[in-house]
Amino acid sequence: MTAKTDALSRLLAEKGILLADGATGTSLFAMGLEAGEAPELWNDSKPENITKLHQDFVDAGADIILTNSFGGTRHRLKLHHAEGRVHELNEKAAKLARAVADKAPRKVIVAGSVGPTGELLIPLGAMSYDDAVSSFAEQMEGLKAGGVDVAWIETMSSPDEIRAACEAAVKVGLPYVYTGSFDTAGKTMMGLAPKDMATVADGIGEGPLAVGANCGVGASDILATLLSMSEASPDATIVIKGNCGIPEFRGEKIYYSGTPELMSKYAHLAIDGGAKIIGGCCGTSCEHLKAIREAVDHHVAGPRPTLDIIVAEIGPFRNKTAEDSAAPRERRGRRN
Repeated sequence: MTAKTDALSRLLAEKGILLADGATGTSLFAMGLEAGEAPELWNDSKPENITKLHQDFVDAGADIILTNSFGGTRHRLKLHHAEGRVHELNEKAAKLARAVADKAPRKVIVAGSVGPTGELLIPLGAMSYDDAVSSFAEQMEGLKAGGVDVAWIETMSSPDEIRAACEAAVKVGLPYVYTGSFDTAGKTMMGLAPKDMATVADGIGEGPLAVGANCGVGASDILATLLSMSEASPDATIVIKGNCGIPEFRGEKIYYSGTPELMSKYAHLAIDGGAKIIGGCCGTSCEHLKAIREAVDHHVAGPRPTLDIIVAEIGPFRNKTAEDSAAPRERRGRRN
C-alpha cells in the first residue's frame, strides 16, 4: 500500500504518536466568552484571543491544533444571525490557526474543526442528506481557503451525518478525520457503537486518515470506547480526545475533576490501548496538555489495559453500561 502523502499522515509516520490540542470552549469561556455567544464570531471580533488560544496549545506541546469553527455551518450560525458569513468566519478561523502553526519551531498540523449541524436528518428531522453535504461543503470551502491541512469532523452522533461531512470533505478536496461522542450508554446519541466507527465512511473517497472519539462523559469511559474500537479495527489510526475528568457545578461555574496527573495516566493507557492521536476535550487546559505531552514523550510500552485497570487508574465509569461498549475479551482481561 502506498504511503499517504498528506501532512497529518507524514507527521504521524515521523513521530508515531501525535498530541492534539485541548478544550476550545472551556478556554474561551475563561477569556470571557458568554454563554450563548457564538465562539466563531470571535474569529472576527477578537482574533487576538483565538491566536492566544492556539499559541498556548502549541507552547504546551500540541502537534495538532483545531480551528475555532466547531459551529461553523450555516445551520449553527443561523442561531446567531450569521448564516451569511459561513465562508468568511471559517476562512478567518483557519488563517488564525495557520499563522500560529507556520511560525512554530516544529511542524504543527492545522485541523479544520467541523461539528454537527444540530439538525436531524430525514426521517427523524427535516434536513435532507444532500442539504447536509452542501452545508458541510460550504463550511469546508472556507476552511480550505484559510489553509487547513485536514477536515476534522468531530463530536458526531449520527452515522449519516458523518458520511455527509466526509462526502463534503472529498467534494472540496480535503483529507478527513472523524470522531464521535459516545455519551449514551456507551454509544452515540443516535445509537452508533464504537466497534462500528471505522466503517462508517466506507467507500467515501480514499477513506479517513483517522477515526475515533472525543468529548463523552469522562476519561474512563472514552478509554473503554478506545478498547472497543481498537479491538474491532486493529489497523485503524485511532483518535482519543477525552474530557478532563467529570464536570461539576461550583456555584454558576463548571469545573472539571481531572488533574494533570490523571490526564497523564489517561495518555499512557490510551497509547497502550491503541490510540495514535491523543488530546483533550472539555476542561483540558494547557497544564493538562503539558502533562499529556510528557506522558507521550516518555511512554514505556505496557500491556493492553483492561476495564479493571482503567477503573483502578482513572476512576469508575459514568455510563453504567460502559462495559457493553468494550469487547468481551477485554472484560476477561486479555493482554497483548
